[in-house]
Amino acid sequence: MEEMLKQIQSIFRGGWIYRWHAINIAWIISLIGFIVIFKLPDEYQSSARVFVDSQSILKPLLSNMTSVPNVDQQVSIMSRTLVSRPNVERVMRMVDMDLLASSDKNKEKLIDTLISSIKITSTTQNDIYSITYTDRSPKIAKSVVQSLLTIFVEGSIGDERQDSAKAIVFINSQIKTYEEKLATAENALKEFKMKNAGMLPREGGDFGSKLNEISDNLSQAKLEYAEAVQGRDAIKRQIASIETPQNNGEQSSPVATPELDDRIQAISKGLDNLRLQFTEDHPDIVATKRLLAQLQAKKLSEEKTRKPSIANLSNNPMYQQMKVSLTDAESKVASMRARVDEFSQRYVKAKQQTTVAPEIESQLTQLNRDYSIIKENYEKLVASRESAKISSDLNASTQMMTFRVIDPPTTPLTPMGPNRFKLFSLTFLAALVIGVSSAIALSKIRPTFHSQYELAEATGLPIIGTVGMNWTAAEQKRRKRSLQIFSVTASLLLVFYVAMMAVIYATN
Repeated sequence: MEEMLKQIQSIFRGGWIYRWHAINIAWIISLIGFIVIFKLPDEYQSSARVFVDSQSILKPLLSNMTSVPNVDQQVSIMSRTLVSRPNVERVMRMVDMDLLASSDKNKEKLIDTLISSIKITSTTQNDIYSITYTDRSPKIAKSVVQSLLTIFVEGSIGDERQDSAKAIVFINSQIKTYEEKLATAENALKEFKMKNAGMLPREGGDFGSKLNEISDNLSQAKLEYAEAVQGRDAIKRQIASIETPQNNGEQSSPVATPELDDRIQAISKGLDNLRLQFTEDHPDIVATKRLLAQLQAKKLSEEKTRKPSIANLSNNPMYQQMKVSLTDAESKVASMRARVDEFSQRYVKAKQQTTVAPEIESQLTQLNRDYSIIKENYEKLVASRESAKISSDLNASTQMMTFRVIDPPTTPLTPMGPNRFKLFSLTFLAALVIGVSSAIALSKIRPTFHSQYELAEATGLPIIGTVGMNWTAAEQKRRKRSLQIFSVTASLLLVFYVAMMAVIYATN
C-alpha cells in the first residue's frame, strides 16, 4: 500500500512540472467545445399517441359466418413496417421534404435521416402507440408525425380491404370456371342417362341387385300362377262333381257335402304346392294323396247312401256360385300367366345385358363422382364468396377497429435538444482529464527524479547522500508568483465553465 502511494505521489509530482501544458490544453478544449456545442442547431420533437380499440362486439357475432380479421396482429405489423422506405418516401412527398433533395444522393441521405429519427413505441397491454420525430424545424416535425399518423390509420384498414377485394376477384374467377365445368358434367350425365335409359341401375342398387330382384319377382309370379291354376282346377272339379248326375240322364240334383268339399279342395291345393317343391315319391306327397283318396271315397259313399233330389242345375245357387268363381279363377290365371311371361322376358333381357351393364354402371359411377366433386367445390366457392363479401364489408366498417388519438401532434415551441448542459459538462470534464493526462504523459516522456528513493530504484545503485536545493529570494518570489498565476488561470477556467452554463441556460 505504501509503495502504491509512493508511485501515485511520483506520478502527480511529474505531472505538476508540466501543469501549464495541462491548463493550456484544458482551456483550448473547453473553448473549442463550447463554440461547437453552442453552434449546434436546435432540435424540436413532436409526438402523438393513438389508442387502437380492437374489442368489437362484431367478433363473436360473426366468427361462425366469416373469417374475422386479426386486428391486433394487423395493427402490430403495420406499426413495425410503418418506418419503411415506401412510407418514408410518401411522408416526404406529403410534407414537401422531397423538394429539399437536389440529387439522388441527398435524397437517400434524407431518407436515412428520417428513418433513424422516427421512433415508434407501443404498449402491448393497453394498445397505445406513440409516434415521435425530431427535426430542426418545429413545423416539419409536426407535419411528419401527422403524416405518419395518417398512414398508420389508413394502412391498418386499407390493406385488409385490398386483400378482401383481391380474394373476391379470385373466387369469382374460380366460380366462373366451375360453373362451366358443372354445366359440362351435367350435360354429360344427362346424355349418358338418355343413351342408356333402359340399362341404368335403380337408385340405391347396382345391376346385380336388379337382376336378383327380377329373378325373385319371376319366382314369385310363377308361384302365384301355380296357385291360381290349382285353384281353378279345384273349382272345375267341384263343378264337374255337381254336373255328373245331370250328364248321366238322372233328374236328381247332386247331394251337397260342403265340409268334405272344402277339405278336399284345401288338401288338393296343398298337394299342388308340395308338387312344386318335391317329387311324387316324397313322404308328404304320398301321405297327402292317401288322405285325399280317403276323403274322396268318403264323399262317394255319402253320395251313394243319400238319395239326391232331382232339381234343375240352373236353379242351383251353389252351381251358379261355382260358375262365377270359375270365371274369376280363369281371369286370375290369365293375369298370372301374363306376369310370368313379362318377368321371364325381363330376366332373359337382363341376362343378355350382363356383359354390358357393369361397364355402363362403372361409367355412370364415374360421371356421378365427377359431378359430385365439381358441385361440392362449386358450392364451397359460392359460400366462400359470400363469406369474403361479409369480410370485406366488415373491414370497410369502422366498428371493427377504432382509432382514438390521445395526444395529437403539436408544433413544439421549445427545443428538446441538444442537451448543451450535459454536452458542455462532459466537454469540460474531458478537457480536464485530457490536460492532466497530457501532463503525466509528458513527465513519462521526459522523466525526472524527485527523491533519492526514485533514483536508487531506477539505477539500482546505493545513494551515498543528497544535497538540498537552496532557493534564492528572487527565485522563491518567482515561484510564488507562478503558482498564483496558475491558480488564477485554473480559477478562471472554472469561472468560464460556470459562465458558459449560465449563457446556455439563458439562451434556452
